[in-house]
Amino acid sequence: MSAPAVISLRGVEKSFGDLRVLRGVDLDVPRGTIFALLGSNGAGKTTLVRILSTLLRADAGAAAVAGREVASDPAGVREEISLTGQFAAVDEVLTGRENLALVARLRHLRNPGAVADALLGRFSLTDAGARAAGTYSGGMRRRLDIAMSLVGDPRVIFLDEPTTGLDPEARREVWDTVRSLADGGTTVLLTTQYLDEAERLADRIAILHEGRILVEGTLDELKALLPPARVEYVEKQPSLEDVFLALTGPSTTSGSGS
Repeated sequence: MSAPAVISLRGVEKSFGDLRVLRGVDLDVPRGTIFALLGSNGAGKTTLVRILSTLLRADAGAAAVAGREVASDPAGVREEISLTGQFAAVDEVLTGRENLALVARLRHLRNPGAVADALLGRFSLTDAGARAAGTYSGGMRRRLDIAMSLVGDPRVIFLDEPTTGLDPEARREVWDTVRSLADGGTTVLLTTQYLDEAERLADRIAILHEGRILVEGTLDELKALLPPARVEYVEKQPSLEDVFLALTGPSTTSGSGS
């Protein structure tokens, strides 16, 4: 890999009682990339993210983020990262701008209002910034949640199944947002069950199954593990998502709709 690893794991294990969730995970995530971690429910994706974000201690092995050891320097790791969970963690009573300014104050940044305004503009939420977050659509709420994660310019962001429960249009909004993060130099570790999401976004992909990494590489490298495709003529019928998006068209109210 040409880019140095900003996230590194060696032999990471974690058990809950008799249940072995992680069974020796080795992984390197290159700087400035989107790295997708795929796995079914119970594969250990969220447990791995919780360890990397210092919310949970590993039973064995070593993990480092941005050159800082997770076990011995958790405070240093937290200075470098941000975590967005499966459900948006916005305060629905506060406005979008107030949510962002609150996080800026908690991070002890100067001029929280200016920080909030800059992020509202970056995520196309300026027109909705004065409205209560509870009036936002699912896609807007998730974009605000990701914007809150970027307060303080973290070098690494963990996105734990960020499109769970979103409609197709909102998912695409989030995809565009995630892609822009990596384009701006942020390293993104994305956990997802949606294979199309990984295909659309990821620079590299790892498959976690029963606590172990089965395979890791680019999409083309993973596809090369199977026999070459056989070319046949198949009449493709439109999917329900194709129909939905064709009928609804691009959203013209993503910045101000509810």
